Amino acid sequence: MTPKVILLVEDNPDDEELALLAFRKSNLANEVVVARDGREALDYLFAEGAHAARDPADLPQLVLLDLKLPRVGGLDVLHRVRGAAATRRLPVVILTSSREEEDVMRGYDLGANSYVRKPVDFGQFVTAVQQLQMYWLVLNEPPAGRP
Repeated sequence: MTPKVILLVEDNPDDEELALLAFRKSNLANEVVVARDGREALDYLFAEGAHAARDPADLPQLVLLDLKLPRVGGLDVLHRVRGAAATRRLPVVILTSSREEEDVMRGYDLGANSYVRKPVDFGQFVTAVQQLQMYWLVLNEPPAGRP
């Protein structure tokens, strides 16, 4: 069985590299696909644009979604994901540096499964990634018909 995909939606190259390094350090077996803006994330999830050849039924096991993204913001991505029958139950964890209470509230109102603030310290970031990995990829029981 091939490992399930994690979609990391992150526009900051430093944060992307930190996340990928944290995944490697925690021996993450899942493939990580990176979308660098909200439009690219939507194209991947709905098999559109550059990802039109991808099977739209083959969804990632988890989406790690930044909020402050170019082209299409993270909350707009979440709104579209929750509005489509095929992706409505897809686990979406907001992983952001935003400390704005309004972002937290809107994220949950739009159906985020969790809201995690990115730690500044690399060691804490690795720990956060390991905890996300353990919960969402090992312990969490997805609904029937979902990977």
